[in-house]
Amino acid sequence: MTRIEADWLREPALQGLLHALLAGGEEARVVGGAVRNTLMRRPITDIDIATTTPREETVRRIEGAGLRAVPTGIEHGTVTAVTAEGRAFEVTTLREDVETDGRHAVVRFGRSWRHDAERRDFTINALYCDASGEVLDLVGGTADIASGTLRFIGDAAQRIAEDRLRVLRFFRFFAWYGSGRPDTDALRACARAKDDLGSLSAERVWAELRKLLAAPDPARALLWMRQTGVLSAVLPESERWGIDAIHPLVQAEGALGWPADPMRRLEAIVPPDAARLTELARRLRLSNADRDRLVRFAQAEEPGEEESEGAFTARLLFGDPKALADRLALRLALARPKAEGDPAALASLARTAARLAQAERFDPPPFPVSGNDLMERGVAAGPELGRRLDRLRRLWAESGFALGREALLDRADA
Repeated sequence: MTRIEADWLREPALQGLLHALLAGGEEARVVGGAVRNTLMRRPITDIDIATTTPREETVRRIEGAGLRAVPTGIEHGTVTAVTAEGRAFEVTTLREDVETDGRHAVVRFGRSWRHDAERRDFTINALYCDASGEVLDLVGGTADIASGTLRFIGDAAQRIAEDRLRVLRFFRFFAWYGSGRPDTDALRACARAKDDLGSLSAERVWAELRKLLAAPDPARALLWMRQTGVLSAVLPESERWGIDAIHPLVQAEGALGWPADPMRRLEAIVPPDAARLTELARRLRLSNADRDRLVRFAQAEEPGEEESEGAFTARLLFGDPKALADRLALRLALARPKAEGDPAALASLARTAARLAQAERFDPPPFPVSGNDLMERGVAAGPELGRRLDRLRRLWAESGFALGREALLDRADA
């Protein structure tokens, strides 16, 4: 028998809710990620509960436990219990699938823990524990956790046919929880289903890709996505560009203390082509902020090796420091493995690192000259005024922001 010990399980609000749901011979257990991550010694976020109580009875029991009941998915049997402090627990009545269409399921509520477990996607996600921490494992999830195996419950092809999003979820969960070579049956089923992924909503595709790219090291998952054709199906921009930059980027993140950045990792596997990345953003319905970051990354021109400090500072002032930082970070990551033992390469690496740091902390002081200053010197409002201001701003940047107002105005007529 497996039992878990965890501070979150002993929380009074959770214990009170579980015992309220248990009254009168009913059953309730924590299910899914909280149990999985505790067994894997990973942090937990959400706590979900499965119960035998019908939906309306679940609401009554939640309220009887002094919590607020919010019918977040009542038609699917889900009620969210919210504490006075805002802590939320999703409570769902046990279910089994009656009919599926490749994305949505018609469910029947019941009392069978096995039926509820068998409708879930992966064995490691179908683990339950009661209020005492005793784990209920009906599909072999604890053994798969011990071996680092990510495996569909039952027949992989059938589970994917029920919900095609499970193809992307497989690689996302493999990136976070798998080890070694992925399950052969799962890979085969994912490869066969790749041509059906176009029917998925763009938002769901991007949500899965972003979560995958946020994993500690998504390189192996991306490799297997490429091998099965799944990556080309959902991210065709990567097909000719390749994913070779991911591994050195992840290595640089670990060595240099960079946080995992899904957008920078995406930039590493797509070509810096503004038109193609604009289309990618449209197709996957990226947020405006993500779209702009991706396109500006493509548009940013990397500084040359011999570019002066003044010219680089001007580039930062007139360009996009974040986009330049992304470019320089990828340059640095790709150069690190090749620089060891090569003095010239190490010197170049040091220059790139210094410029990356400069781009990341770039915060110029206020420009000391205004249009009124130039008009007082006889420059008429219009295009010429703008050109002169830009020229002075560039001189100011190239001086390292050392030139003051009077020194700049002395150069206004030059």
